[in-house]
Amino acid sequence: MIKPRLVLAALLAVAAPVAAQDMLIIAHRGASAERPEHTLAAYELAIDQGADYIEPDLVVTKDLVLVSRHENELSGTTDVASREEFEDRRRDKTIDGQKMAGWFAEDFTLAELRTLRTKERIPSLRPANARFDGLYQVPTLAEIVKLVRAKEAAAGRRIGLYPELKHPEFLLQEAGIDMVDLLLRDLRELGITAADPVFVQSFEVGPLQRLKQRSDFKLVQLVAPGEGPADEPAMRYAEMVTPTGLAEIAKYADAVGANIAMVLNPDGSPTALVADAKSAGLAVHAWAVRPENTFLPPMLQSGTDPKAKGCGDVTLAQMLAKAGVAGVFSDGPLKRRRCP
Repeated sequence: MIKPRLVLAALLAVAAPVAAQDMLIIAHRGASAERPEHTLAAYELAIDQGADYIEPDLVVTKDLVLVSRHENELSGTTDVASREEFEDRRRDKTIDGQKMAGWFAEDFTLAELRTLRTKERIPSLRPANARFDGLYQVPTLAEIVKLVRAKEAAAGRRIGLYPELKHPEFLLQEAGIDMVDLLLRDLRELGITAADPVFVQSFEVGPLQRLKQRSDFKLVQLVAPGEGPADEPAMRYAEMVTPTGLAEIAKYADAVGANIAMVLNPDGSPTALVADAKSAGLAVHAWAVRPENTFLPPMLQSGTDPKAKGCGDVTLAQMLAKAGVAGVFSDGPLKRRRCP
């Protein structure tokens, strides 16, 4: 039997060294391994750590303000469940075919949302992040852009935005809210154009197609194993990443944002996705590299503690670079990182 670490060593030796720095480093929800995700503190730390892009997931308030949360359900990342004044806002909703109970951003005005404080979403794995619970507000897209511009001026380099539209079809059907309209409105008012470093991403197809018709921003079709776009129930992502499917994606998108399991085989060797995407004229951005053992394949883990961090995330990024990936979403720093 060939040992996994021998397989890993062979894979890393098959090509000339390719550093993670050769890829775009996209700060996945900010520096989310070290600060509560989707806070200005997480974005600022990611920029300080050298990220090329920061990635805000966008949801919308009742008064049509784009704000950054991983999901429109708020109890996982804010203290809303402990706020008696909002107990009557608890709702049951079906989002993308799944029933959920909780508090939803689209039922709160921005002023109401401002009274909430953020918290770590996975404190059992990231207990150090929980030290920052209660310190930060939910940021608006406008505030994120203001932070980026301030940091650009201080650092003397460009910093990109990589927003994701969360559940746009649900919001369109449930509340008549068109996130494409809101995003284009905000980007226009903020003076952001397609000449700026911006990618817009979505797991859905229709919003990206409409953005293609109405703007020149770079667009990214997100894909995941075993699923399909919520707005196209007959489609499966597995079919969309075949050569035929990728040719269709290339009609409206510039890149595919793929789960790492679709880019690398279990032994770490590359799948056909990157080569097929390049043949269709598409780049591949892989998500998401995370430093904790629980998120890493066994061959890259350090010890047995699920929370433990080593250099497995850097090694995984190097494997993705060797596979030809043009960008990688990362929860932690990959640039200027010293690893054996």
